[in-house]
Amino acid sequence: MDPTLFTSKEFGRVMKRPGDKWAFWYFEPCPIPRALSLDPATVIALSAADSALGRLSGVGRLVRDPGMLAQPYLRREALASSRIEGTVASLSDVLQAEANDEPTDDEDVTEVINYQRALSQGINLLEELPLSTRLVREIHRTLLTGVRGQGKLPGELRDSPVWIGSATDSPDTAAFVPPLPEQIGDMLSDWEKFLNERPQLPTLIRCGLMHYQFETIHPFLDGNGRVGRLLIILMLIKEGLLSEPLLYVSPYMEERRPEYYERLQAVRERGSIQQWLQFFLTAVEQQSRDAENRALKLVDLREIYRRELKGVKNRSIEVVELLFSNPFLTVRRVERALRVTNQGARNLIESLEGRGWLERLAPTGRGGRIYWIGKEVYDIIE
Repeated sequence: MDPTLFTSKEFGRVMKRPGDKWAFWYFEPCPIPRALSLDPATVIALSAADSALGRLSGVGRLVRDPGMLAQPYLRREALASSRIEGTVASLSDVLQAEANDEPTDDEDVTEVINYQRALSQGINLLEELPLSTRLVREIHRTLLTGVRGQGKLPGELRDSPVWIGSATDSPDTAAFVPPLPEQIGDMLSDWEKFLNERPQLPTLIRCGLMHYQFETIHPFLDGNGRVGRLLIILMLIKEGLLSEPLLYVSPYMEERRPEYYERLQAVRERGSIQQWLQFFLTAVEQQSRDAENRALKLVDLREIYRRELKGVKNRSIEVVELLFSNPFLTVRRVERALRVTNQGARNLIESLEGRGWLERLAPTGRGGRIYWIGKEVYDIIE
């Protein structure tokens, strides 16, 4: 890490371990600021993000079954956040694996599924725990269990230095070296106090600061980016800005990955906190608008299906409900969900296929499993 690039000490300083002639430079962040003057551009971005997020949360409260929206949105967030870290999986890969309802040997898909599980676990833990190191360690354990990072201490704070760069980098050549392991406890303690003390800043500003500081502390050997982005959703739910996990900020960051990393690094090097906050707030605004638009389309489509099935005696409407949680169907999925016979499930699927709502796909995978896709639902989600 080149110490000459770090020209501002407002948010931290570069250090070497005292008395160690082999020591390398690392970054020691300052405590999170409790007060901050906002630039006019940041204030404008905050207003737009607050407004868009408020409308999205309102949609969640108005929909009779907000869980219908939450599951597809969780997948979008999980997929994009995992892709930022190099995971290669498509939305259809993940949806088909879930519809199959059997363990998958695709590690990329498993990583995305783990992210969803970790986020759902975090939402449940918020009912009994504050946003805290304990909660973070629990979701980290879920995130990394059974995947490539499982050898990197799932649920445990790192006990060795790490650095951010290419696979061939050393601490001397890396772009960024986070604080030393022995500093992590105190830094997370300040991070936790910041999240749970009486706030002096707007929630979205605090959320942006929370994410920056977590990524800078980098408390785990692996999975820090995914946990840090997951925490954004948890904080907005905890603070009451979201009634359901309907926001997915990671797609915005995935599309702008170099800028995302540069904005975080610029805070460390040059103290450019306003630019980072503007980037973060714009992500919240644009993704809130996108989620609201998709939500309204999904609700409209479901109402169209409901009206057309009004008076139909069979259980087709229950199959339609399955489509909105996952637009891929198998006979076995319908069997299990509705507790009907194999032939009964086939009949229901074929009745919706006859209406043009389901499209049969070519057999895939071992044993030639057959999937049907609700294309109209999938197109809105994808």
